[in-house]
Amino acid sequence: MPENPLNPVPKRKRMVQGETKQEVKLSKNDYQIFSVKSLTRAGLIAALYAALVYLFNFVSFFAFQVRVAEALTVLAYLEPAAVIGLYAGVIIANLASPFGLIDIVFGSFLTLIAAIMTYYIGYLFRKNTNFGTYRFAGSLIGLLPPVLVNAFGVAFIIKLVSKSSVPYWPTVISVAIGQFIAVFILGYPFLQAVFNTKLFSEKNEK
Repeated sequence: MPENPLNPVPKRKRMVQGETKQEVKLSKNDYQIFSVKSLTRAGLIAALYAALVYLFNFVSFFAFQVRVAEALTVLAYLEPAAVIGLYAGVIIANLASPFGLIDIVFGSFLTLIAAIMTYYIGYLFRKNTNFGTYRFAGSLIGLLPPVLVNAFGVAFIIKLVSKSSVPYWPTVISVAIGQFIAVFILGYPFLQAVFNTKLFSEKNEK
């Protein structure tokens, strides 16, 4: 039976820094997306995302925005629990959006699509390449969806709500710049810091 990328089998090939792949044994709950551990991580990500948006509310909306919370989208490159957490976090955060219900519904949907894309890019690199490629080249590609999807999607939402008073393509560019700052300037170093934790540096896990 082929492996489900959202629910990998408990025993699987796992990459470790300095090696290509490493066989490790983990409990079933460590990999099930709806396990208590995964849902707990998702909840923490959602809460942190919403908190960062509220804290930096003044730069989290409108045509030019640097939503600091978007740095957390890099976590979707690592595990599916982040996909759920980011989606829930955006729904909560966008309750404060000046664009109302359309941003709550469609803004969160954009994040969901981008997070799924980021996760599957990470999954493909993790499964088919060595650790170095997965960590560096793969992550650079994997972080593109949050920038591109939001650049085009958020610009469309803003134009729709503003009833054509805001030009679309300049808004695409401005949102893309803000997303690039949040995802690559802030998020990429954060992702590399996560790679340096024991999750990726130790050969044995409980």
